Amino acid sequence: MSEDFKRKLQDYADGKLTNEEREEVEREMEKMEAYQAYLEEVVTQSDQELSREGEDGQTTRNRIPSLKEAVIIRRGKWKARVMNVFTVLSVLLVLTVISMIITGVFYGSGTPDRMKAYRDVVESAVAVSHPNLKVNMNGTGNAFFTMDFTGKLNKRVGDEEIAVADFSMRFLLNLASAPQITWQGNIILGNSIFYHPDYKLTNQSEQQETNRREEERFNHNEWVKLEKLPEGTVAEAYLSLDRLFSTDELLKQFEHKNMEPVWFAVDTGLDPKQVDSGGAITNPVGFPYFPIWQSDDMTVDFYSEEKTGWFGKVVSSGGSYPSLESYGDGEKRNGYFKKTLYMLQKNKGISTKVAPFLELDHTINYVEKNGVRLYGAVITGPVKELLKLREEPWVRDIRVGEVQLWNWQSRE
Repeated sequence: MSEDFKRKLQDYADGKLTNEEREEVEREMEKMEAYQAYLEEVVTQSDQELSREGEDGQTTRNRIPSLKEAVIIRRGKWKARVMNVFTVLSVLLVLTVISMIITGVFYGSGTPDRMKAYRDVVESAVAVSHPNLKVNMNGTGNAFFTMDFTGKLNKRVGDEEIAVADFSMRFLLNLASAPQITWQGNIILGNSIFYHPDYKLTNQSEQQETNRREEERFNHNEWVKLEKLPEGTVAEAYLSLDRLFSTDELLKQFEHKNMEPVWFAVDTGLDPKQVDSGGAITNPVGFPYFPIWQSDDMTVDFYSEEKTGWFGKVVSSGGSYPSLESYGDGEKRNGYFKKTLYMLQKNKGISTKVAPFLELDHTINYVEKNGVRLYGAVITGPVKELLKLREEPWVRDIRVGEVQLWNWQSRE
């Protein structure tokens, strides 16, 4: 019964209603009396049928239960449904809380913790397998034992890093999924290729074709493209070398030039699966000019922890990484590169998700046996300075990548 109808009944009893309102209330009460009478009639009939069935000693399978029984059964069903829903929601809530606690403990344990360790593996795998690309990521733990890494893929052009793609990757405990990469704008990817100096075709006619292609590459439109670019622009370029260089030898080539190397392509042996029909290396492996630092490379100057909640903590730390000569310390750089390869090999389940073509066992064995030898480099600088490389005999090929407006501090 509604509150409004209760109020009307009170006013009816107190004689406060108008004639029309009193007649309306009386009609409603008459309806209620009719409903009550019908209800009593239905209940009486149901009880009589039950009595006859009892006297006959027979049970009618399809008998209609009394209204009281029907109401009781209906209420019982709804009550059971509500309890089932409540139970499922309660169990789901408990499981969610428990899984979040386990997730936080799993990814937050270890030195360094697993979240940082997995992030280092992903960032190192990108740096080793993608020329002039790096990713800086943030990790977020979720319920049900999952963690998401998100970040931007950046490349160096001139003195600035530009974002070229969105990068994301999900973990289920220590199992990594394939990364999702969404490229932005008109990014130039087709020119990120190198040619190995030792690549030779098999017979004489093919060798002649190789010589013709090399001549075309030296005079191809990439140099013309650089000539057409405006004076106030900087660009990245992919250089292929005429022979294998040591790291120190190649660094010295740039010491007095107004440009800067940003990534080096390392010789890992000529695997036919990595060389296309034109002799281009399709999946290069290498290392950036600035080493891929790992957690134990840092000298920690300060460290503090602050607990947040039951299982969380905020860590503040700072320190410094080893210093390197701008155009030297080749052996140190090689050592950091090999250290990165071993780290990726140890976490092969993650690194091969980022770069499925990484044959780490073969690469490590080859580099340990033959040393770190370079056949290509990614460089950046003013386009007019890059044009001067056309006169350098050690430059076998050039491919122009991204171009930006002037953002350069002279190196001379």
